Amino acid sequence: MAVKPVLRMGEPLLYRVADKITEFDTPELHALIQDMHDTMTHMQGAGIAAPQIGVSLQVVMFGVGANPRYPDAEAVPFTILINPELTPVDEAEEEGWEGCLSVPGMRGLVPRYQHLHYRGFDPQGNVIDRTVSGFHARVVQHECDHLFGVLYPMRIRDLTKFGFNDVLFPGITLPDD
Repeated sequence: MAVKPVLRMGEPLLYRVADKITEFDTPELHALIQDMHDTMTHMQGAGIAAPQIGVSLQVVMFGVGANPRYPDAEAVPFTILINPELTPVDEAEEEGWEGCLSVPGMRGLVPRYQHLHYRGFDPQGNVIDRTVSGFHARVVQHECDHLFGVLYPMRIRDLTKFGFNDVLFPGITLPDD
């Protein structure tokens, strides 16, 4: 398919609640997933949501193996998650630095639940049901936020911990998100 332009913070579509998928295993859904995969791979992202490429549908994909953007992150299995429901396992939170393809060149310290249960569907309509923690939980929360009109800067509690990569981390080369 194709690498699509990634919408950037400020685009109205990024602040909308995306529509649920009602039909699975369709050519249109598979084409969207291929475009998302091509774009995420090209950008070396850990994940991407359909709204980021201009499609207001509840589809995310994520996965981290060996990724130069996340050299210290534990592996997260490649997953396509549709119509997700997220439930914190407990109230434990952890702050961690996040970037986003829709907020290029910036990072912020974002609180996220450490332990999470998520449920949704794969492209064929089969149920995905997992309980996760750590970086996996962070990635799922970040990507699913995109489906509900939330970008990570909206979750930052201390805006002194939000800024441009080269200012926050002088002398360290971070890839543009």
